[in-house]
Amino acid sequence: MITFFPTYAKWIEATGVWRVNIHGMVTQHLPVASRRRTVAYAVVKRILKLDEGQLRSPIFQARSEKFLFQRISGQSVQIMLGGNIIDVGISKRTGHFEANFDLDAQTVSASAVETPYGQKLCFESVDEDIDSRPVTTTGFVQLVHPNGISVISDIDDTVKITNVADRRELLANTLLREFVPIPDMVDLYKRWSSSGAAFHYVSASPWQLTKPLNDFFHSVGLPDGSMHLKLFRLKDSTPLGRMRSSKKSKQDVINEIIDHFPHRKFILVGDSGERDPEVYAKVAQQRRTQIAGVAIRRVPSRRSKQKVESGLKILAHVVPSHSLRVFTRADEISDLLSVKEQL
Repeated sequence: MITFFPTYAKWIEATGVWRVNIHGMVTQHLPVASRRRTVAYAVVKRILKLDEGQLRSPIFQARSEKFLFQRISGQSVQIMLGGNIIDVGISKRTGHFEANFDLDAQTVSASAVETPYGQKLCFESVDEDIDSRPVTTTGFVQLVHPNGISVISDIDDTVKITNVADRRELLANTLLREFVPIPDMVDLYKRWSSSGAAFHYVSASPWQLTKPLNDFFHSVGLPDGSMHLKLFRLKDSTPLGRMRSSKKSKQDVINEIIDHFPHRKFILVGDSGERDPEVYAKVAQQRRTQIAGVAIRRVPSRRSKQKVESGLKILAHVVPSHSLRVFTRADEISDLLSVKEQL
């Protein structure tokens, strides 16, 4: 089974081509009688105090399946894009594969699809399952032009109610309940998108939630954008154990996105539940000329009040006051898109 993650393509002026990034993962479901599956269900049942009815609920079954798989390494992956078959890599030990390649402007123009959130390249992969029946998996690449404004946004407790501060609530909101948007943030992002902003979602949510999050975004009307999530592994001894740090930190991912678009301005949006203020402060310090604004949504945190306020103070030292918002309502940051005009 192949999952493609939403990515982006950038225009290379020197050679007149679009550089396209494709990223995804190859997996197969765990057997029904797998020990890992049994242990994971037992731990979730204990932590969330679930009854058998909840364990059998469609939401729990669908979400939990996203984590109960084996990663497949060494599989070659090809896609069909613009009438061409393109090799996009061989899956690594983590099951992930990634490739970058160039497409000429004519091919992209002929293949691009106009959407309410900008242009996309849509593609598909034809894989073969064990019965040699064709299985088609689709994906998309967001076309991001050299100039303009981009929003780099967190997901949990920024645009989606997760309650990261409460571990039990976090798990329940991830595995047991329908995802719930923060309504005024959806409306704000729609307005920003209509004004031409491109979106990149950089989050500690695990890659396994790519499709559920994509479906959620579409259902509530959040703008499409590239997704940059986190590597997460289930270990036999700790089925819902710690999120392992990926090779790239959140700061590294954000800096890489910004560096790919040296002529664009960026608005960073996150929340106070974890370390967004500190991360954004470092990004703003290192990429000062491209940061048009920073917005931090106030939410409960597992961290002490002193640490939260310290992080916000660090951010305030780096970002000019007219470009910084600490907010509870989306209308408090709606003007940030126009702040870029002052830079």
